[in-house]
Amino acid sequence: MSGGLLIAGTTSDAGKSVVTAGICRWLVRQGVNVAPFKAQNMSLNSFVTREGAEIGRAQAMQAQAARVEPTALMNPVLLKPGSDRSSQVVLMGRPVGEMSARGFFGEPGGALSAGVSSGGSPHGGHREALLGTVLDCLAQLRGTYDAVICEGAGSPAEINLRRTDIVNMGVARNAGLPVLVVGDIDRGGVFASFFGTVALLSPEDQALVAGFLVNKFRGDVALLEPGLDMLHGLTGRRTYGVLPFQHGLGIDEEDGLRVSLRGTVRESAVSSPLGADILRVAVCAVPLMSNFTDVDALAAEPGVVVRFVDRAEELADADLVVVPGTRGTVKALAWLRERGLADAIARRAAEGRPVLGICGGFQLLGEHIDDEVESRAGQVDGLGLLPVRVRFAREKTLTRPVGEALGEPVEGYEIHHGVAEVTGGEPFLDGCRVDAVWGTHWHGSLESDGFRRAFLRAVAGAAGRRFVPAADTSFAALREKQLDRLGDLIEEHADTDALWRLIESGAPQGLPFIPPGAPA
Repeated sequence: MSGGLLIAGTTSDAGKSVVTAGICRWLVRQGVNVAPFKAQNMSLNSFVTREGAEIGRAQAMQAQAARVEPTALMNPVLLKPGSDRSSQVVLMGRPVGEMSARGFFGEPGGALSAGVSSGGSPHGGHREALLGTVLDCLAQLRGTYDAVICEGAGSPAEINLRRTDIVNMGVARNAGLPVLVVGDIDRGGVFASFFGTVALLSPEDQALVAGFLVNKFRGDVALLEPGLDMLHGLTGRRTYGVLPFQHGLGIDEEDGLRVSLRGTVRESAVSSPLGADILRVAVCAVPLMSNFTDVDALAAEPGVVVRFVDRAEELADADLVVVPGTRGTVKALAWLRERGLADAIARRAAEGRPVLGICGGFQLLGEHIDDEVESRAGQVDGLGLLPVRVRFAREKTLTRPVGEALGEPVEGYEIHHGVAEVTGGEPFLDGCRVDAVWGTHWHGSLESDGFRRAFLRAVAGAAGRRFVPAADTSFAALREKQLDRLGDLIEEHADTDALWRLIESGAPQGLPFIPPGAPA
């Protein structure tokens, strides 16, 4: 077997990542050697593979669902937004340049500093080179695994982008993949979205769209079935499952630009504390926030309440303030100052109240930043809370460090252009600590259970809280439980026999064309 399937969506955030992970987990539990794939990802949440390649965290999560090691093959093109109009292009795990949207999609005069290798051109032509890279990666995966479950991006019916598409129907057509379209019924309009998605595709693209999958349904499925029957009659395509709405399934979201300020992270229910007090964690929702998944491990601890904040007054009752990673360190620094958050953080530090800076958040806690790469702002004063000087290098650091801190083993991953010179303080991972202010470039360090518990004990002590971390919380086990829940969703609420046939044999023959089709 060398099967495949592409999970498309009616919109961004329809549930493609979760469904892809769920199918991967269902298949691997059936003994299938399966891998995930996303040709092109736009995300500020990324991960470093063991070979030192940067890929989207969603694909790393899907690889974990498939119980395989993530590699650059699973996400050959990663776009990391630096503004509303430009992104850093990461090709096969390595940054190759900064490019505007017009430049990336081949419009003349759109490139900022393309640098796309493999024969690419900043004024058009690199789309073919990128498509070649994408298809080669997919072919390698299909040659190694029994099945490859591919995730699309946005919607396949974005007709303005179809000619440059290398992630949705462009991949499906070139690789002969059947397509399943996921729709979020909780948003409303799912029937119109399903019909309209198919009707805006060309006859050749429509021939690969096998059917639909309803996501986040609340209520009695029997009430939905007449609509599904009518949809089948209108399109000639069946619905392969209706997945119920479940809380707490949002893992490793892709787009930091769209993260909302919610009361808690990942809708996680806060368990009762073991000690007399809870611990409140406030995460500054800085612009271009990246790898905000770092705080998931804190939210998993009983008695820890995590929330995103964007106002100085919201720090007042926080026991720990986290300044997370960002793709725009200098921009985030200005934002903190404009909103009064910088002064509030400085007051906390002076009072001995805990602050943690991670990656870009660590850099802006330092004394000086010299940036001719990311913001091109030159010399900028930091918050001056840590004895650190940062110089931005053109070469990006991509590593998987392992070490010890607070008497516990810890591992993480680094993704940054800023090079930190630490001139004092107490060593803390690759950074330092001064009183109750900690800083490090290491993402993911809080997923190391012993280290996280030791860190929370130190925070509770500095904050004067009678908080006791649980001795048995395993973040890895909780993540596995979440991934099993995704597999259960597919196994219990999708037609798995029909899914298997789709993966193994491709789209059914003779699917009808739905007019009007793609515009000429």
